[in-house]
Amino acid sequence: MGEARGAARAGAAAAAGLALGAGACYCVYRLTGSRRAGAAAGTEGAASAGSAPGGGWLPQVSGLSSLAWRGPSSLRSDTDLPKSPSNLDANHLQKLIHLLESTDDPLIQEQALVTLSNSAAFSVNQDIIRNLDGLFVIGKMLSNSIPKVKEKALNTLNNLSMNVKNQEEIKVYILQVCKEIELSPLNSDLQLAELRLLTNMSVTNDYHHMMTDAIPCLLHLLSEGNERTQIQVLKVLVNLSANPAMTRHLFSVQAPSLLSLFDNCINKDILLRALTFAANLNENMKNEEGIIIQDQYSEDSIFSLLCGHSTQYAKKLVCLLHHHDTEVKEQVAKTITQLRGDTKTRYSGKLQ
Repeated sequence: MGEARGAARAGAAAAAGLALGAGACYCVYRLTGSRRAGAAAGTEGAASAGSAPGGGWLPQVSGLSSLAWRGPSSLRSDTDLPKSPSNLDANHLQKLIHLLESTDDPLIQEQALVTLSNSAAFSVNQDIIRNLDGLFVIGKMLSNSIPKVKEKALNTLNNLSMNVKNQEEIKVYILQVCKEIELSPLNSDLQLAELRLLTNMSVTNDYHHMMTDAIPCLLHLLSEGNERTQIQVLKVLVNLSANPAMTRHLFSVQAPSLLSLFDNCINKDILLRALTFAANLNENMKNEEGIIIQDQYSEDSIFSLLCGHSTQYAKKLVCLLHHHDTEVKEQVAKTITQLRGDTKTRYSGKLQ
């Protein structure tokens, strides 16, 4: 019995040591193609001063300060622990998942999630974590009351969502994340993590229909958020706009401040994505079967702003032809050519 307890304690300590000892890692995925935005997921190592398992070698390995260890001294062991997330095997990952599921300590939860997120930057670990039911355990952390824990869970799911099979399981959290984006503090790291997950999950058309109700909130954040938030929102909107099935949903949303993005003083990354978003919608409208009736859209709707009787959008584009950046000018020229050549578009209104 004593040996069994000792083994259990050693396993818990080893898992905690894993959570502390993995170095920070950043995983970036970018979808190539002119009509979609890139999807990026990253992790940030949490740092807290104190004494912990592996405290002697941790700063040298990861560059992070050690997390204060709250367990009894008999559990403090870091024997045979890998010093890089690339060296974690299925046994290590299983211990981390078990630790995450069994502990109520938010600091331990946070560090376990950071380590799992870093390990998920490696494709082989993405499958292992799924096969160990890790997606379910990590997903439960989205309901955690501690914002930092929730943020780290989102970062972990972001990295894991680079895997198509993982996306099939992560999709069950889309509606929850869509609702919580609106409730999260504006421009917070938590809100950005939620937006990044939607970006990754919208790279394909498979789950766009689950994000429809979040579109008004996204346009609100585009208006009220800072540049970091605006860029992340536009990544989602560009992905949605590349899907013809989402065109009417996007056209119907009110976005009176959208045209303010088409200005020479706007951040290039924001401007290019806004131009791509508008170009996608215009392209979809050109190819859409049936008649788009202008009268069914409100005056402040995206349709009225981009395709209605108002000439404000066209005037904005003409001004942008004088932008200092070549890439912006090329995108604007393509958009103007697209609009001028779209004389056969079927809708009850005149193309401006």
